[in-house]
Amino acid sequence: MAGRWCDWRRLRLGAILAACAFHGAVQAAAPMLAIVPPAPAMSSAAPASGLQVLHWWTSASERRAADLLAQRLGKEGVQWEDAAIPGGAGIGAGKVLKGRVLAGDAPEVTQIIGVSVAEWAEMGLLLELDNVAVADNWRGVLFPTVQNLIQYRKHTMAAPLGIHRVNTLFYNRALFARLKLTPPTTWTEFDAVAARLLAAGVQPLAQSSEAWQVAALFENLVLAESGPAFYRALFVRRSPAAAFDARTAHALQRLRTIKGLAGGQLAERPWTEVVRRFAAGQAGMMIMGDWAKPELAEHRMVLDQDYGCVGAPGTGAYHLYSVDTLSMFAGDYRHREAQEKMARLLLSPSIQADFNLLKGAVPVRRDAEPARMDSCARASWTTFAGGEAVQAPSLVHRMATDEASRDAIIAEVHRYLLDDTVPVAVAQRRLAALFRLFNLTSQGTPGAQDTDRRR
Repeated sequence: MAGRWCDWRRLRLGAILAACAFHGAVQAAAPMLAIVPPAPAMSSAAPASGLQVLHWWTSASERRAADLLAQRLGKEGVQWEDAAIPGGAGIGAGKVLKGRVLAGDAPEVTQIIGVSVAEWAEMGLLLELDNVAVADNWRGVLFPTVQNLIQYRKHTMAAPLGIHRVNTLFYNRALFARLKLTPPTTWTEFDAVAARLLAAGVQPLAQSSEAWQVAALFENLVLAESGPAFYRALFVRRSPAAAFDARTAHALQRLRTIKGLAGGQLAERPWTEVVRRFAAGQAGMMIMGDWAKPELAEHRMVLDQDYGCVGAPGTGAYHLYSVDTLSMFAGDYRHREAQEKMARLLLSPSIQADFNLLKGAVPVRRDAEPARMDSCARASWTTFAGGEAVQAPSLVHRMATDEASRDAIIAEVHRYLLDDTVPVAVAQRRLAALFRLFNLTSQGTPGAQDTDRRR
C-alpha cells in the first residue's frame, strides 16, 4: 500500500499531500481519500446551510472583500463560517488544507487556484459544479482562459471570482512630479529613474526578499525580456532549452541588479509591509499585483492622485495573471445545495463588480462594465481580453505549473538571489536540471500544459 501512495505519477500526491514524505499518515487516511464517484445521489442526511470557507484573504483590504461575500451569502440563507489562514501567496493556507484533508476534516469551501484545481480534482475530492455552470451559461460569459482553469475532464470544479494583474508598477506621483520623472515603460528607463531617485535619497523600488515575492519579480522580468510565448516555454512547458536561453540569463542578471539598488540587502517583509513602506514614501516605485490598490487605500492613498498604476517595465502590452477561485469539497453531499447556491452567487454580475472593486482585481465575466472600473482596472481588464497572445500565467500564483514544480522553481530563484556567489550560468543549469526531472516524472499528470485532460 505504501508503494502505491508514493507513486507520484499515478496518484499526484507528491504535489498535493506530500505523500512520499508522509506516507504513513496518508496510508492511515486512505479510506477517507478514496476516489468519490462522479454525480452521486444526494445524501439522505439533512442539508446543511453553513459553509466553512478556508482562504488566505487576511490583510485589511482583503478582509473587506471577504466580508462582502459573507454578507451577500448570508442574505441567501447560507452562513459563511470563516477559516482565514495568514500567509502571502496562500502558502500557509495550502499547508493547513493538506493537513485537514489528511485528518478527514476538509472545509466545505476552499480557495484553490490555477493548476492546483486539477490536482485536487483528479483525486475526486471536489464537488462538480456542472449544474450551476450550465444553468448560468458560464461558458458563454467567462473569458476562455478562466473557463479552462476551472475545468477538469470537461467538468466544472471551481467558481472563479476575479482576475489579478501581477505585472503592475505603482509609482509615487508627488515624488515623480517633484523630480520631473515619468513612469518607466522599459528597463532602460527604469535604470534612469532609479538613478534619479537614489540621487534624491529615495529607495527606488519597494521589494521584499520573501521567496514568493522574489519569484514574482523574476517572472515579471522574464515576461519583459521575452513576451508571453517564451514565458510559457519556460514556466508552463518547463523547457530546459529555455532555461539556458540568453533571455533567462538577462532576467536573472536583472534580478541581481535590482538587489543592488537596495545596497545588496533586501529585508524579508510580508507584502502588506512592502505596500506600507511605499505608501509612506520610503520608496518611489513598487512592482506588485493589483491587490495592492485597496491596501494602499487603507493608507489613505488615492489612485491617480497620490499614486499611479501602469504595466511593469517592458510588459505594458501583456497581462501576467492570477485568477481567484473557490472550490467545494464533496464530503457527504449534505452541503451541496448551499455550495451550489454560493457558486451561483459568486458569478452574479453584482458580486463580480462589488467584490473585485474591494479586492483590486477585475471581473471574470466578459460582459462586465468597464465604466465601473478605475483606470488601473480598466487597463487590466482590456489587456486580458486580448487573449492568450498577451496573457502569461503566473508561476508564483499556481497558474503555470503544478505545486511541486512551482515550489522548486521559487526555491531555486530565491537561493540564487540570496547567494551572490552563484553565477547566472549555474542558476540556469540548476533550473534546466529541475525541468528535466519535472518533465520525466510528471508525464500523464494534470498541469497547465495538459489541456486535453483539463478541458
